Amino acid sequence: MAKKSSIEKNNRRRKMTKQFANRRKALKTIARDKTLPMEERFAATLKLAELPRNSSATRIRNRCELSGRPRAYYRKHRLSRIALRDLGSKGLIPGLVKSSW
Repeated sequence: MAKKSSIEKNNRRRKMTKQFANRRKALKTIARDKTLPMEERFAATLKLAELPRNSSATRIRNRCELSGRPRAYYRKHRLSRIALRDLGSKGLIPGLVKSSW
């Protein structure tokens, strides 16, 4: 089980990303638009830098829904390899069969 603080920190990042998504998108479109004057694009870049760092989507870490494990994460199931194996062995994931020989 991952530390509760790490899981909560990641949840705060998810919430902050949703909160600032529209502002970040608007500023990024201004900053990338080559038809606008350089001063306006630079001002948009500065405003983008003033936003909280945790509002960026790249700061979110994919974590297992059950254990909070950050490594060996399967996006399709939103689980780590260990949790996926346990649930697969119990037959709780439809269509998944754990191989054993």
